[in-house]
Amino acid sequence: MGRKPFIGGNFKSNGTIESLTSLINSFNELKTCSSDVYIFPSFIHIPLVQNMLENGGGIMKVGSQNVSSTGNGAYTGEVNCEMLKDMNVNCTLIGHSERRQYYNETDQIVNSKVIRSLEHRFTVVLCIGESLQERESGKTNEVIKRQLVEGLRNVCDLSSVVIAYEPIWAIGTGIVATPDQAQEAHRFIRDCIMGMYDKKTSESIRIIYGGSVTPENCKAMTLCQDIDGFLVGGASLKPSFIEIVNSPTVQT
Repeated sequence: MGRKPFIGGNFKSNGTIESLTSLINSFNELKTCSSDVYIFPSFIHIPLVQNMLENGGGIMKVGSQNVSSTGNGAYTGEVNCEMLKDMNVNCTLIGHSERRQYYNETDQIVNSKVIRSLEHRFTVVLCIGESLQERESGKTNEVIKRQLVEGLRNVCDLSSVVIAYEPIWAIGTGIVATPDQAQEAHRFIRDCIMGMYDKKTSESIRIIYGGSVTPENCKAMTLCQDIDGFLVGGASLKPSFIEIVNSPTVQT
C-alpha cells in the first residue's frame, strides 16, 4: 500500500491580514493534488486562512502550530484541543525544535501533548531532529531514538501520527541535508518504529523532511524511498509553495 504524501506549510510567527490574503488566494489556484496538504498559520490567523481556503475552492487544510497539554480552565494564554476542534481544526504540530529550544518543551511535555491530541482525534505531526553539535558528535541516531521513544510513550496506535524529521542545523539556515543524509535518517526512524511497534506500522507511517526546503532542493528528496513529504518553513510564505506541493509522488 502506498503512503500518501503529506505536505505542511509552517508560517511560524509571520504574516499579516493583507499578506496572507494575497498568499492564500494564490494557493487556492491548486484544485487537485495527490498529497495531504496542511497550512499551519499563527493561532490568530487560523480563522482568516481557514475561511479563505474553504471559500476559495482550494484543497489545502488548516492545522495548528502548537497545542496545550491542558484542557479548559485557568491556563492563561493556552490554546487547547477543545478550542481547536471548535474551529474545525484537527491537525497540529507538536515538538517543533523552536518550541523545544525557546520554550523549554521537554520530551515529557511533548508526549503529554501527543497523547491529549490523539485522544481528541487529531492528526499529530511529531517533530524530531538533532542539533549540529549532536550530529558532529555522532549522536544523531541516539537523539532521534530518544525523541521517538519518549514522544510516543504510551501511544499504541500511530495511524494518526506523522513524523517530521527536522535537523535543527538545517532549519532557517539555508543549509539542507543531502538526499543521502535525509534518507539515512528517515530509514533509521522507520527502523526504530518497527522495533517499537511492528513492520506494518513502520511501513505505513509517513515520515516527512523539514529544514530549508525549497522548490529547487525538494525534487531530489522525492526520489528517496523513505521520504513521504515535507514540512516547509519560509518557502511556504511564497506562492511557489505550490511547486513543493506538486513535487511528491505516492511511495509504494
